[in-house]
Amino acid sequence: MNWTRYLRTWEFALVVLLVVEILVLGMINPTFLNAENLLYATLDFTHILFAALPLTLVIITAGIDISSVSVMGLASITLGLAWVAGINIFVALAIALLVGIIAGLFNGFFVAKTDVNPLVITLGTLFMFAGIAQGMPALLDLLGFKAYGSAGLAAYQYEGITGLPDSFIGLSEATVWIIPYPFIAVLIFAVILSLLLHKTRFGRYLYLIGVNPKAAVYSGVPVQKTLIWAYVLSGFGAALAGSYLTAYFTSARADLGGDALLPIITAVVLGGADILGGSGTIWGTLLAGLVLGFLRQGLLAIGVTNDLIQVVMGAVLVTAMAVKQLMNVYGEYRLNRKALANKERG
Repeated sequence: MNWTRYLRTWEFALVVLLVVEILVLGMINPTFLNAENLLYATLDFTHILFAALPLTLVIITAGIDISSVSVMGLASITLGLAWVAGINIFVALAIALLVGIIAGLFNGFFVAKTDVNPLVITLGTLFMFAGIAQGMPALLDLLGFKAYGSAGLAAYQYEGITGLPDSFIGLSEATVWIIPYPFIAVLIFAVILSLLLHKTRFGRYLYLIGVNPKAAVYSGVPVQKTLIWAYVLSGFGAALAGSYLTAYFTSARADLGGDALLPIITAVVLGGADILGGSGTIWGTLLAGLVLGFLRQGLLAIGVTNDLIQVVMGAVLVTAMAVKQLMNVYGEYRLNRKALANKERG
């Protein structure tokens, strides 16, 4: 393996940034260097990773999906309402994930079949899915659905659904050794998406669409089908995030994840995905999500206020993007020098 080539990648730069960040915060607050504490801290931003990883696929195609935060709330309230209606909690979980897939399919269909900018489409569905989530309890009452042991599903319209089974809540608390279940699930999800992106035709199609969608069409790439699947995966990831938040907060609410949009997009962009399409990796997004998540948790641990944390995280993002641009310029410079040297020898 050519290790020198790996050392010049953006993913390696993120690894270095992550290590330096943890060491610096650990010197200020030594408890932050404890491996168990670090792994436990991931529980506070696991939902960001669940949603950001598949969003990378969408952004590689030069698309965007800002409806994911509404899908989180929609999946959460769907799970809760299905459970109080008497459905087994894990069947309710499957229904919630199916709702995320349907939401992604809806987004993908309109992105693929129309010339409307994906930002406009997903902005519309952001509000639409949020409205459905808020109104779903009353709508189910009108349709004749009943809540087990309750006056009616509409009673949950503005209140969280609590009392969820311990077998479900435990998914957000259990560990394998010191590694939390949710973080293991994130790593498995990242492996699957990375294999999909780098080892299949689907992944190659995503990059081709991002670089030049017209050329992709002329090359025989099934552009519409590929776009739809990318948004379906994004919806599924958002539903995973919403279901996780439901277990983590022990409550199903229509507004869960409402403040996660900027961290999700920031993780994808910091991870190396170009918002104009054509570049990005799953591992870059995962590492960037860890950098941002641990930075926030570390700053909170040393007593930094939320307002100042936003300033620091913004500064880190701008600095990292500047470094990435310099790395790109240096890479092009090296390639040009190598090409010139080869020409002179020839």
